[in-house]
Amino acid sequence: MITLKLFSMFLLLFCSTIDAQFQEKKIDSLITTEFNDPNGPGGAFMIAHKGKTIYRKAFGKANLELNVTMTPDNVFQIGSMTKQFTSVAVLMLEQQGKLNVNDLISKYIKDYPSGDKITIHHLLTHTSGIKDFTKMKTISTIAQKEMKPEMMVDFFKNEPVDFASGEKFEYNNSGYVVLGYIIEMVSGQTYEDFIKKNIFEKAGMTHSYYATDRHVIPKRAYGYHQKEHGFVNKTVINFSVPFSSGSLMSTVDDLLKWQKALNQNILLNPAETKKAFQKYKLNSGEEFTYGYGWHLKDINGSPDREHGGSIFGFKSMGVYIPGEDIYVIGLSNCDCHSPTEITRNMAKIALQSVKK
Repeated sequence: MITLKLFSMFLLLFCSTIDAQFQEKKIDSLITTEFNDPNGPGGAFMIAHKGKTIYRKAFGKANLELNVTMTPDNVFQIGSMTKQFTSVAVLMLEQQGKLNVNDLISKYIKDYPSGDKITIHHLLTHTSGIKDFTKMKTISTIAQKEMKPEMMVDFFKNEPVDFASGEKFEYNNSGYVVLGYIIEMVSGQTYEDFIKKNIFEKAGMTHSYYATDRHVIPKRAYGYHQKEHGFVNKTVINFSVPFSSGSLMSTVDDLLKWQKALNQNILLNPAETKKAFQKYKLNSGEEFTYGYGWHLKDINGSPDREHGGSIFGFKSMGVYIPGEDIYVIGLSNCDCHSPTEITRNMAKIALQSVKK
């Protein structure tokens, strides 16, 4: 005989299963509005709640030439999501007493023009005013060259500044290249080695890498562009050019490990972590919505931390809602498919579900 209590438990379990199936179909439908070609490039998506994966799927192909179906285990270039790792590396060095975010960059690069007016903080928050190298017409002359960090800095440092430091927020890749160079000088390690040993290994991110087209990367998703006549392989660049502003590779699972490491203070103490996730002010006193390596916005009224990435052949997006411990990640292997709005909308669905 089924007791009322047992029946109620069964009903609750049944309803939660139905709800989970409904939400899964809703998210599938959301993703396939953009990622609708099973024979074209695709993507991998994940939702985690309180550190546990509640949605994890892949769509499309990881390699068109070999007809390889995408899986959630595939490795993607994450573009500007790299900036999160660069900012945390800087804060790790500050925690070790090796630098201070209020240091002037002239302390590290003696001949940097206006280096006595620009701080590490300005670089982290995109308020330095230095020229973004990706907007320079001469970028094509170095795109496929092996560039040392100091060569990259020399490439743009003598360009006129766009505005005085601290006057406004303007997204800037050059600032994060300078940060990578400072990380190397202060740590005595290459940026690649510092990230690998101090972040990837500590966080258990065994499928994350500094990007390369020469090494064999297990389960690599290949990148594509879409042209009028169809898909083509991504434009080849030398990853020493985007460097610490956009040259990392990862998976949805590893990025969840990254988020957990931040939450659990495995990499930074609470005081340093707080610096990454607080809003700052311009010289005028106006507040802007960027911390150190993350945009600080909100989804349906809930504060979030988010950042996307775009690099030849790939796009990425990560959203974290700290109040509910929801993490959503979307990775695409064609720069024709942006996961940005899809990932934010997935976060909205997840937020609605946990608030029921």
